[in-house]
Amino acid sequence: MREGETAGTAQSRPGESRTLAELTTALVVERPRVVVGVFLVLTVPFAVGLTNVTTETGTESFAENLPEQEALDAVNREFAPPFAPAESTTQLIQRDGNVLSREGLVEMLRIQEAIAERPDLRVARVTSVAAQVARTLDPDATTPTAQRRAVERATTPAIERAVRTAAADPGVQRLLSTDFNPASARASATVAVVTHEVPAAPEDTEPVAAAQRRMGDLVGTIAPGVVVFGGGILEAEFGAVIGDTLLLVVPASILLITLFLVVAYRDVLDLFLGMTGLALVVVWTFGALGLAGIPFDQILVAVPPLLLAVGIDYGLHAVNRYREERTAGEAIRPAMRITVGQLLVAFGIVTVTSAIGFASNLTSSLVPIQRFGVVAAIGIVVTALVFGVFLPAAKVLLDSLRERTRLPPARRRPISTPGSRVGRALTLGVVFARRSPAVFLALVLIVTALAGGYATGVDTEFSEENFLPAAETPSYLASLPEPFRPSDYSVTRTLDFLEERFETGEADTVTVYVRGPMESDIALEAVARASTEPPDTFVPAPDGSASATSILTVIQAQAAQDPEFAQFVRRNDIDGDGVPDRNLERIYDELLDSPARDAALSYLTENRRSARVVYAVEADAESSEVTADARTVAGRFPYAATATGEIVVFQTVADLILLSALGSLAVALAGTAIALGSFFWLLFGRPTLGLAGLVPIGATVALVAASMRALGISFNAFTATVLALTIGLGIDYAVHLLHRFADERREGATVDAALRTTVTGTGGALAGSMLTTVFGLGVLVLATFPAIGQFGLLAGLSVLYAFLTSVLVLPSVLALRARFARPLEAA
Repeated sequence: MREGETAGTAQSRPGESRTLAELTTALVVERPRVVVGVFLVLTVPFAVGLTNVTTETGTESFAENLPEQEALDAVNREFAPPFAPAESTTQLIQRDGNVLSREGLVEMLRIQEAIAERPDLRVARVTSVAAQVARTLDPDATTPTAQRRAVERATTPAIERAVRTAAADPGVQRLLSTDFNPASARASATVAVVTHEVPAAPEDTEPVAAAQRRMGDLVGTIAPGVVVFGGGILEAEFGAVIGDTLLLVVPASILLITLFLVVAYRDVLDLFLGMTGLALVVVWTFGALGLAGIPFDQILVAVPPLLLAVGIDYGLHAVNRYREERTAGEAIRPAMRITVGQLLVAFGIVTVTSAIGFASNLTSSLVPIQRFGVVAAIGIVVTALVFGVFLPAAKVLLDSLRERTRLPPARRRPISTPGSRVGRALTLGVVFARRSPAVFLALVLIVTALAGGYATGVDTEFSEENFLPAAETPSYLASLPEPFRPSDYSVTRTLDFLEERFETGEADTVTVYVRGPMESDIALEAVARASTEPPDTFVPAPDGSASATSILTVIQAQAAQDPEFAQFVRRNDIDGDGVPDRNLERIYDELLDSPARDAALSYLTENRRSARVVYAVEADAESSEVTADARTVAGRFPYAATATGEIVVFQTVADLILLSALGSLAVALAGTAIALGSFFWLLFGRPTLGLAGLVPIGATVALVAASMRALGISFNAFTATVLALTIGLGIDYAVHLLHRFADERREGATVDAALRTTVTGTGGALAGSMLTTVFGLGVLVLATFPAIGQFGLLAGLSVLYAFLTSVLVLPSVLALRARFARPLEAA
């Protein structure tokens, strides 16, 4: 076999079957026009699919298919008056000057006048301090116009007295900021609550969202200082965050990658080929997204920079390896035959192991993380096809054209050579391997163990804030020209303002959703028993039981107001404990025929097959403790019972995020080990050679996790994928070095010579690809919401660590292994 040619590049003899790699190599080298044409034709349907990509925002998709979320959905669906229209609310936040002055009250009432005249805003009612003060001044003022006139005609002392009278109502007080001063009738902020009536399914929020957007435009013309806030506004800003982030990070990533490619390629036509390949990768991947109907959500914002960075990695390897052969004197097609034959095998190993790392996220119970795994795995396969097949074919055509025309000749010098400064810097790991590999590896294992132990303290969180932009846009982003300047986000500032200035006075709550025969004699006794001996995080009632509201409390409240009903309840309370335990069907019938009907239906369904019990919990209790206690209480019911509520759902997602991170890590490591062992056994008969790559990747994972704790970054909806992504990206460096080392050893090189050639040749391409990948992913720190910036920082660190551990640690692993393993035979 000719020097430099490996088993992957050998030509099959007549009569022998050819491997897929050999067939692909022959096609690329002998029929490059066909290859390029096929890729361009296949791009058309993917380009069509790209136009069909939809977006999905918010936190709802993370709770999809969770029992706790399904229970919460059932609670929201079942415990409402039947046939009632769906309702949603909008908050009007007034915060300029004294909102209780004549001017402040009139301003709010003018807004109420304007929105009352707009049927398209679907307003059912408005609750505001201004309206309550006006009704206190004039009980006959029942319309916004009459209320405004009542305030305008009143004297200042009369208004102040009316404010103090109205504020005696706790409900009115909750609409005022905590700095409200009754004596001077002053407050810096107030909230008016607009309730919308929408004849649509409760889950259909679009009519309300549209009404809120129209209301925002209207209020802006009347009182620009008043903030309109609601679910529709929140969803719109979620969508704006995705668009603005993509508009920032994708061009920044392309700019940085282009600069690196200019330095690495030093050839404008090679640069053009590389950028064309990147465009194909993006179109194919996201076109497949649109064709498959997978929505684009916040987590997927990280995928375009990821694919751009990985694509450049593959492209650098292909071009650098080809230039090595051209420098050695090979003609275009023979050089590309050797290059493709070797790299297709390496790319195949890298693609499979990387896809395993990304696809390991499918083990997650969280739908968005599963989507990320699917899209990233598709992207890595597409990247391998484009840069392993399309780019070499296009390069053959380009260089052949250069030889026939006056186009500038192709660059032949690779990024790194043994005598270059880059090459000398990369040989540090070879020095360790030659002098004392065992001692060096022992130090590496100690550092890895310490980093892993330190990483066990990483926190886990899930909250709506992870998906929101920063309260204030950084100055370096705010100074960008259009269209790159981010929108002026208000949601985070508004939420912070509400939390800082307002106190609802209401305890946090959890809900137990009960499914069972609620007409059974034991049903209400079970509700009462579940509330005895409340856990530490539950608010206790005066009698020592848990503070709870349920169908039982509605029965007791009605009995306190209706003596006849009270007597009927007592007759059916056999043990005299205040809880009826027979004839529950008749008790419910009586209750539903009383004025308490609506209250009863908010805790018991009409078919009496399910109920809900709402427990007050301590506001400062840890969510994990509240969730555990809620599940304990749910377990006390003799029927199927599920603890739910926002606290429980969010904590469940947070727990699953940690399980996702650890589960995907375990699957990725196991799958990678199997793949590496299998590939190197099939190619070289040495499975342990492939398993050697697990040492640097294990060290990398430990360092990334330790960095999370050191930087104060938690596992959240975005960073949950980082550990598996570390394997998916990091294994690339180890595989390329392993494969090149095996090739050199098979050709008869000594261990030291093989290591030096590997780290200066392949390692040079790895250094270039590492820089492009780090900076390509690092641009995510420019994202308009911090969580994706944290993801970008960690992804960049994972690539840097993977490169360093590969070129520094792997040589010692290979040198130590060579002492005990049989050398590779020449092919």
